[in-house]
Formats: sequence, structure tokens, C-alpha cells
Amino acid sequence: MEAVAKLNNVPTSPRKMRLVADLIRGEKVNKALNILKFEPKQGAARLEKLLLSAISNWQQKNQDVDLEDADLFVKTITVDSGRILKRLRPAPQGRAHRIRKRSNHVTLVLDSAAPQTEEKVETKDKKDK
Repeated sequence: MEAVAKLNNVPTSPRKMRLVADLIRGEKVNKALNILKFEPKQGAARLEKLLLSAISNWQQKNQDVDLEDADLFVKTITVDSGRILKRLRPAPQGRAHRIRKRSNHVTLVLDSAAPQTEEKVETKDKKDK
């Protein structure tokens, strides 16, 4: 069972956020949390909070399954470009240079590596009959 968490309009450039996202892509949840906790880059704290939110979303969907038994991992994490704020900076000789303040959108999907529950196996047996 998958769980999704989204983070919109993060005031960090997508390139910087992708460097941190690449560190946790495909990792187990515990290892990903440890990586993000000790990563000094700017986006690590926001991604750590997003990962905790995704774990909470997964727990809400699967209240009967224990979190330790689920063996969760980061299935996909995507960083897309968000809105760009355009500002002007004074330049020499009366000119102006444009400053682009970038932002991004992050989507994180968790999945369980543990085998599926027995309910889905039973439904397949009924279809065979």
C-alpha cells in the first residue's frame, strides 16, 4: 500500500533540492531519516519533515499493520520546478539585472516491501473459481 506526501512552493532552487532527494531515493525509511538528519544541505530539514508526514499518512491508511513489520521504503521522490519570482537588482551605469528566485514542488511516495496481506490472495482465489 502506497502513501503520498507533497510539499509545494519550497523557496529553494530545484537543482539544490534534487541533490538531497537523490540521497534518499530507494532507501529504507529508517536509513533515509538518518541521512536527512545529518545532512548539512539546505533542503534536508524540509525533506525530513516531508518524509515524516508520508510515514504518518501511511499509518492512517494502514492502521492494522505495524510500522516495523511493514518495511517501508522511498519508492519515488520527484522534485519539479515551482513558480519563479522575478526581481530587479541595480547594476552599474543605470542598468538593472534580473534576479530569478526559484522554488520547487516535491512529491514523495512510500511503499511497503513486506508481502501483501491475505485479503488480496483470497480475492484472486475467488476469481479463479
